[in-house]
Amino acid sequence: MANHKSALKRIRQTETRTERNRFYRTRLKNIVKAVRSAIDEGNKEEATAAFKIANQQIHKFVSKGLLKKETAARKVSRLHQAVNAI
Repeated sequence: MANHKSALKRIRQTETRTERNRFYRTRLKNIVKAVRSAIDEGNKEEATAAFKIANQQIHKFVSKGLLKKETAARKVSRLHQAVNAI
């Protein structure tokens, strides 16, 4: 166990960041799942609306440090291709 004040603070910060990152990762999965389910149903309008939200949120997660820029671009690109393929 940590004995220094600075080490104890780092433990608290890590717990806070872990909780926040877990929330954002779950949110990201749900957003992508919403687009995928609309694609599977073949509903172009719903898929386009869900994709618009997903695009904004995925790029927002980049600014929060959850995703790298290239990873976000790849995810958005693949979702966009899938929406256009309907």
